[in-house]
Amino acid sequence: MSDSILNILVLCTHNSARSVLAEAMLNHWAATLGRPVGAFSAGSAPSGRVNPFAIEVLEKAGIDARGARSKSWDEFAVPGAPPLSIVITVCDSAAAETCPVFAGGRGEPPAKAHWGYPDPSNTPGDGDARRRAFELTRQAIGYRVLQLLGLPLERMDRRTLQEALAAIGRD
Repeated sequence: MSDSILNILVLCTHNSARSVLAEAMLNHWAATLGRPVGAFSAGSAPSGRVNPFAIEVLEKAGIDARGARSKSWDEFAVPGAPPLSIVITVCDSAAAETCPVFAGGRGEPPAKAHWGYPDPSNTPGDGDARRRAFELTRQAIGYRVLQLLGLPLERMDRRTLQEALAAIGRD
C-alpha cells in the first residue's frame, strides 16, 4: 500500500442500510484515529434513498450521516473515479453478483472481502424492533470496521491485506 489515502468501497444491493452504515463508520473512525482511509458505499440496484433508521442509529452514536446517499456502483467504475484499495460486500446478494471492474491503487485490482449481515430493513414488527435491528447491525459492522482500521494498512501488500480481510470476515 502507499502512504496516500486508501479508498474503500462498501457494496450492498440497494445501498440504503448496511453499506451506508459501514461507509459512515469507516469515515468517522478513520478520522478519529488519524488513519489515511476514505470510504464510499454503493449498490448494484440502488434504492435512491437511505433508510431513515440507518441515519437515526448513526446520529445516535455520534456519527455524522448528513452526506449519506444511495448511489450506483457504476459511479466507481468510470474514468476519474477514486482508485480503490478494498471492496467489501455486506449483503449476500451483492456478493453473488458480477461487479464492474474497479480501478485499483498502484496498478493492482482492489482486495475484496465479503462481510455478510442480515438486512435490518427486513425486520418485522414496530419501529422499536427495527431500531434495535439497525443498532445491532451498526454495532456488528462497527466491530469489523475497527478491526480493519487496526491493521497496518500502509505496510500491507495486496495478498496480506486480502487474507486479513477474510480473517476479519470470519470473526
